[in-house]
Amino acid sequence: MSRIGYKEVVLPAGVEVKRDGNVVTVKGPKGELTREFSDKISMNVEGNIVKFDRSADDNKTKALHGTTRANFHNMVVGVSEGFKKELELQGVGYRAQMKGKTLILNVGYSNPVEFETPAELKLETPSATSIVVSGVSKQEVGDLAARIRLTRAPEPYKGKGIRYVGEYVRRKEGKTGK
Repeated sequence: MSRIGYKEVVLPAGVEVKRDGNVVTVKGPKGELTREFSDKISMNVEGNIVKFDRSADDNKTKALHGTTRANFHNMVVGVSEGFKKELELQGVGYRAQMKGKTLILNVGYSNPVEFETPAELKLETPSATSIVVSGVSKQEVGDLAARIRLTRAPEPYKGKGIRYVGEYVRRKEGKTGK
């Protein structure tokens, strides 16, 4: 049984929490995030410490308790520090470049693949074979990074494709002759 829901969240300096019923808004130096939480979980703000309590002890409410606390913690970290995912391209001729707010990927298809940068996220290409996705929402950063990775997921025989920095791709042995 997880006890994540009972851990307190300490608000760093410069982070404000506003509550309007079930809608919680967290504002910080990097931006602002708003999310609606369940009415089964109560939130208590005392100074710079936030605690969560649940109304019942059934399994769904217990799971919701930990999820609510984790989502709120991610909001606080996002508006104070931000989130970042780094991707790398491996393969001959694979490259990425930014043209305005559009990411252009040349990853072995006949035409380049283009991604428009959402307003709340930031895309960078420090080199031709690396991409950095950053923003305040952990969910949106991870979603965009996963969609970019899916354009050419790493394949197990030669290891070519787009992968997260530090991701291990298990290699397979190819066919053997007679």
